[in-house]
Amino acid sequence: MTANGGKHGGGGGVKSDERLFAIAEHLRESGGAGVTELANHTGLAKSTVHDHLSTMRDHGFVVKDGTTYRLGLEFFAYGQSVRTRHDVYEAAAPIVDDLVESTGEMAWLLTHENGRVMYLYGGAGETEVNANALIGSWAYMHCNSGGKAILAHLPDSAVESVVDRHGLPARTPNTITDPDELAEELAAVREQGYALNLGEDLEGIHAVAVPLLFEEEVKGALAIAGPAHRVSEERCKTELADKLRASTNDIELNLAYR
Repeated sequence: MTANGGKHGGGGGVKSDERLFAIAEHLRESGGAGVTELANHTGLAKSTVHDHLSTMRDHGFVVKDGTTYRLGLEFFAYGQSVRTRHDVYEAAAPIVDDLVESTGEMAWLLTHENGRVMYLYGGAGETEVNANALIGSWAYMHCNSGGKAILAHLPDSAVESVVDRHGLPARTPNTITDPDELAEELAAVREQGYALNLGEDLEGIHAVAVPLLFEEEVKGALAIAGPAHRVSEERCKTELADKLRASTNDIELNLAYR
């Protein structure tokens, strides 16, 4: 993200807000930076960068370590607040833990916003994946099992909007990149009740997911993933899909009696 000329940023936002978000985004991606690096990256004057950093520091959104600025824990407090406002999080978190324990594989709760899915909660099972690093991260919907499970239960107009906004970028040679093929895939997901990701996002990783539906609304998706040699296509379609379906019943009960 870079600064734009004129009163508003390129996305139609207020110019000062665009500048602040550009600084915050670079701090997130870099893990920390000084005023000069931030000015070079954003194209802003050092004085402007410093003013924004001072304001963010006053409110706890950045901390200063010598000459390096990093994002502050206030962002974490906001993130926690956002996550707990999703009723599906509290309803599904203990169920996800049970899936991790019973399968030994990764299990994830995902939800969607602005045409992408976020890993809201999960565990790594017997894999070497750092689950905490994935929680809070975004993924494209068309190559993610949870994303496809959600897309399959959205109106056609919403699916078209997602494709228009984010495209269908190829993550691996197995990624669906054609809108017609995606439409066929989503129809199959609705028919069979689960979605597969067979190395479409990361080569060598397979996943299966089911939608979380409540009161005619798709709240998110529940997924199990792991290395292809353990999480085979056949295992996805049978044992793991069955476990996910059973788990959604418990989550729906939790939502109903929350």
